[in-house]
Amino acid sequence: MQLFRIRRRKSIRGLTLIELLMVIVIVGVLAAIAVPTYSNYMIRARRADAKTALEQIRGAQEMWRAERGSYCIDGAGTAEAILATTMGAPRSPVSNYYTWGFTTKTQTAFTAQATAIGSQATDGWLAINQDGTKTSQYPNKWLK
Repeated sequence: MQLFRIRRRKSIRGLTLIELLMVIVIVGVLAAIAVPTYSNYMIRARRADAKTALEQIRGAQEMWRAERGSYCIDGAGTAEAILATTMGAPRSPVSNYYTWGFTTKTQTAFTAQATAIGSQATDGWLAINQDGTKTSQYPNKWLK
């Protein structure tokens, strides 16, 4: 009867070096894919904040023109500060990544420009004018 008796093996606990190295390789590959994707997502999200700010600035200028007959230009303070306090335009800097200002300010025309700063600086600038024409330093930044 002892011929058919099966000996039980002691269970082995722990990981071998090969198993540990395979886990490290898999985590490394996943990180190599995820980090650039996340970085690009954050750049696009920050750019969306700048686009929103420029649209708010344009709206504030249009409200100013509707009330006073011309666009806001420098008066008792800068046009940026006047629009922020009276018409709800965002203050500059918009965030730690974009600052904005006017590149053109006349009674009949304006161009507002958001310029990337800090770690976002490689993204360039975005601009909008009184007609709603959107331009950027690099092609298609308004579309992405």
